[in-house]
Amino acid sequence: MPRPLGLGGRERPCFFRIGGARRPVLNRGVGILAIPCPSRGLRMSDAPACPRPDLSPFTHRFLKLAGPFWLADKPRPLTERAPDKYRHLKARALTLGLVVLTVGQVLIPVAINKWSALLFDTLEQRNVAQLPSLIAWLSGVLVYAMGVNAGHLWVKREILYRWREWLTKEILRHWMDNGRQYEVSHQPGLEGKEDNPDGRIAEDIRISTEAAVDLCHSLFYCVLLLASFTQILWSLSGEMTVHLGSFAIPLPGSLVWIALLYAATGTSAALLLGRPLVRAVNLRQTREANFRFGLIRARENAETIALLDGETGERRRLYQLFEAIGQAWSRQTAALRNITAFTSGYSTLSGVFPILVVAPRYISGSITLGTLMQTAQAFQQMSAALSWPIDNLARVAEWRASVERVLALKEALEITASPVSCRGQEGITLIRNGGSALAFHELRVDRPDGETIIEPFNLTLHPGEKVLLSGDPLAALRLFKVVTGLWPWGQGVVDRPSGLHVLFFPRRPYLPGTLMETLIYPKAYRDPWKEQQVKINAKMQDQWENENEKLVKRAHEALEILNLTPLIGRLHDQMILDKTLSVPEQRRLGFARLLMHDPGPHWIFIQEAIEALDPTEAAFILPRLERHLLPATVINVGQRPVCPGVDHHRLGIVPTDKGSFRVITLPPFPASASLPSYTG
Repeated sequence: MPRPLGLGGRERPCFFRIGGARRPVLNRGVGILAIPCPSRGLRMSDAPACPRPDLSPFTHRFLKLAGPFWLADKPRPLTERAPDKYRHLKARALTLGLVVLTVGQVLIPVAINKWSALLFDTLEQRNVAQLPSLIAWLSGVLVYAMGVNAGHLWVKREILYRWREWLTKEILRHWMDNGRQYEVSHQPGLEGKEDNPDGRIAEDIRISTEAAVDLCHSLFYCVLLLASFTQILWSLSGEMTVHLGSFAIPLPGSLVWIALLYAATGTSAALLLGRPLVRAVNLRQTREANFRFGLIRARENAETIALLDGETGERRRLYQLFEAIGQAWSRQTAALRNITAFTSGYSTLSGVFPILVVAPRYISGSITLGTLMQTAQAFQQMSAALSWPIDNLARVAEWRASVERVLALKEALEITASPVSCRGQEGITLIRNGGSALAFHELRVDRPDGETIIEPFNLTLHPGEKVLLSGDPLAALRLFKVVTGLWPWGQGVVDRPSGLHVLFFPRRPYLPGTLMETLIYPKAYRDPWKEQQVKINAKMQDQWENENEKLVKRAHEALEILNLTPLIGRLHDQMILDKTLSVPEQRRLGFARLLMHDPGPHWIFIQEAIEALDPTEAAFILPRLERHLLPATVINVGQRPVCPGVDHHRLGIVPTDKGSFRVITLPPFPASASLPSYTG
């Protein structure tokens, strides 16, 4: 059995991801190629270390996740759009602008506090002549407040969207890469870290970034407010004498100390009462996501549910998911009830407590009415700033729960991206053999939990062969996934030919986007006029337009060949194809993808797509694909030959006594033999 190159000596194989960034990876079980390393190749220290659990504090983990928003982007693979090289500078400029505008916001209550003192002194003195100047002062403050707050809102929303956009694309780049979006849902031991990735990406990232900006801004605002009004309150407090027995202790800035004690008492009580809220919010968000996912599945399978009369069972399942939300809702309500009961009393007392504290000095004639109101407002502003934890406890709980869910998804993706050996499992090794054959050497396919699916076997497939693979279709699908690198669980070696070009045809085709996007998938149709984020020159624009003209011409030909002519005029229409087209039209559209490629030595894997055709469809479609199928290597799961008049090898996947399957060779279908009829 040939061994992977370089395993016998000091030289080790260099592994590169298929379709991703060219970076060295050792013993990677998912989607890799192995080529001989040059003499100045990888050292052992260059191998990626297995990911370790991040036990650092929560805030530190969040900054590691989202903090690089303010740093320059790392170089991307050529397959990805180049990032804006000034993005981090724009982010820093916006953040600086937000800081400056927040400082400007704090000046507003300081000015109002000073204005209130003058107003109440004027009222106490009945000084009518002073009112016009006070009104003019107030008008200036109002105009200033309108401008600062409007600018602050714009800058803040720019940061909110840009940060969310950056983090969403970062997570998507790691999730939708190298089959990771598939593998992460099958990897055992993740303990729910990978559930509902759609909700984590769409909703939890939004909450994580929006709440972080809101909380940081409000905390910074409260710190500035505290610093400003502590100084004002200290100057207005006077000196209090505290008598302890025969000792008299002078206490300057007495109201400042009273405000600190008042706020500290309230904050401590609120933190104790709000401790269960974080867990309750996290539980509710998880169950909300489960319910949303259940609704999505029901919508996507609406036709099947209707045909099977399964509405009763679906309703019962959705009811149960919603009842789980009710339980989480009750836990959150109990936590919020305790906090609300306390904060409502605390906030009510905050309005009158400072006046009661300062009232004796006013009654004794030590201060004017204006000083009384200014002192009361300063005390209230200082208490409000110190009460930030109370006011934002529920928001912090929601933010932390969302961040934990995003961090859990990121950790799951890191585990999935690591070598299979790092997960305590054996792994299938994919290597490039430099030849033209596809060979399996002592290949054993396992489930993610280690249970064997297919017993070890050896097999070599040569270019141009036509193979019928019968038996268990799910086990056969695992073999497809092994070849493409989507299934790393097992043991053995798969030698892939150089320049392997794989075309996969499932039983029901995937129909994304427009007709044009579906026909050329997974390639992208690049419209120069819609590429807003890419600066293109005239030469590149002409190149894209020429390529698009060729693609459109080939799409017209493919649709005409498969009798889908009415769809030619709708190539770029936005529509839900699996709802708009009939099932036969969807199948023809799936096979039309093959006609978008030049005939050549492709490797074509067909997962029961031929078996799904009725006799009329098969008789119509297969002859029109023959020009593309003849030079290709075709592996078809099923009994139907794809090219009548050509020898077809037959393999069977049969069950064993141990509950697994084994691959056996069956008598071939020679070209001269009577091939099975196409029965529906």
